[in-house]
Amino acid sequence: MNNPFIVLPVIFQLFVAVILMFSWNSKNLQKLISVIGSLIALLISLLLLIQVRQEGIQSMQAGGWMAPFGITFVADTFSALLVLLTAISGLAVSVFSVGSIRNARVKFGYFPILHLLIMGLSGAFLTGDIFNLYVWFEIIIISSFVLLTIGGEKAQIEGAIKYVTMNLLASVIFLTAIAILYGLTGSLNMADLSLQIAQVENRGLVNVTAILFLIGFGIKSAVFPLYFWLPASYHTPPPAISAIFGGLLTKVGVYALLRVFSLIFVPDDFLASVIAILAMLTMLTGGVGALIQNNIRKVFSYLIICHIGFMLAGLGIYSTIAIAGAIFYLVHDIIVKTNLFMVSGLIFKFKGTYSMRLLGGFYKDKPLLSLLMAVPLFSLVGIPPLSGFWGKLMLIKGAIATSNILIIAFIILGSFLTLFIIARMWAAVFWKDGAALPKKKQIKYFEELKPLKRKAMISSIAFLSLISLAIGFGAEWIMQMAIHIAENLMDPSAYIQAVLGI
Repeated sequence: MNNPFIVLPVIFQLFVAVILMFSWNSKNLQKLISVIGSLIALLISLLLLIQVRQEGIQSMQAGGWMAPFGITFVADTFSALLVLLTAISGLAVSVFSVGSIRNARVKFGYFPILHLLIMGLSGAFLTGDIFNLYVWFEIIIISSFVLLTIGGEKAQIEGAIKYVTMNLLASVIFLTAIAILYGLTGSLNMADLSLQIAQVENRGLVNVTAILFLIGFGIKSAVFPLYFWLPASYHTPPPAISAIFGGLLTKVGVYALLRVFSLIFVPDDFLASVIAILAMLTMLTGGVGALIQNNIRKVFSYLIICHIGFMLAGLGIYSTIAIAGAIFYLVHDIIVKTNLFMVSGLIFKFKGTYSMRLLGGFYKDKPLLSLLMAVPLFSLVGIPPLSGFWGKLMLIKGAIATSNILIIAFIILGSFLTLFIIARMWAAVFWKDGAALPKKKQIKYFEELKPLKRKAMISSIAFLSLISLAIGFGAEWIMQMAIHIAENLMDPSAYIQAVLGI
């Protein structure tokens, strides 16, 4: 099977980025091209997922070189679903950027770089080659570093240095692990590696290589104890950039962990225990970190870390229902975290601050808008039947089935911490009386924006809120897909057959 449609989500994002570069001098044209391009990308991604669901796993061998010798792209339900979620978040952020990104940043190439970042994310999800996964990660790092530094403010530069330093360290570890893996097996194709690694006699070196991959991907996923770069950087750029970062950048690391530690390195009892311990510590430190923050974007940054622990717990439990729960939570988290950073940007446009101590009275001033913002906030908490509830329920079921009582305790603890933090935020930002804040001259407040920009910001939040509600109320359909993905991860024979034809 050689289906070139697989790479269309990647090639199309590159095409949009090139067109945007030729429109460099027209800010309005760039915004229009970005939104239309994101709409088309969403349609392409949806068609790819439908094709995979109807026809099974699709593969493409670049240049006609048969696997495992050439570069392979693979679209199974897992990767196609994540490409679709990337397109959904990309469309929302593109529309939000129309209203929130200043023209000065547009002049520095914001929109082309945004689409190059989405291209890198899509490529990472679709690649079937472990070295090309590294290449796509580097494209993501380069694009995200440029987005972090656009504007050149001091806080941005400081955050960007921390971000790129840790991610380059992760890349060095990742590349070292790839070199050892290639030395052991003579292959870089992930499907072929699944077969070759089982035949390697030196199991000690295999286990060391697995740990290196865990460290490399763990840094990129912001797993304890190497997570500190995330809250130090995600609150510094404009909210639209924080939104795409918060929704997707750590999730590509989670995807890599789930893919590599089911296809290539199947966790033994020791490795599963290590992953489970890291998951619990990640939940705890992320939740406690969010508890002591006052800046709403820093709160959301630490909650990213806390909830990465939920997804990692599914891999630590390593059962079909637990991994399905991690995948369900991954789907929910991409949409909700993207939306929450956009919500923080809209609050800032109204109030001119991210400080919960200074905010207040939002519900009194904007009741309908407050109710719209309540959807992602309480979806994050996981109040039934909202989207955050079902993934945790599946994780707890998986933990009960395998008698992982400690993981259940930490999932409940992380959930209560999230509930307390969001309840406190809701009281501080929405319920309490608002302070009389001095107007800041450098901020163009929401009321001062053109109607189109105001509508763009609100409609993007409403769009993702509807997606979150659809995930929550359509949970049965998402559960079935998550279980199907988990079964394919636990038994990769269909993936191997689609790639290698055996």
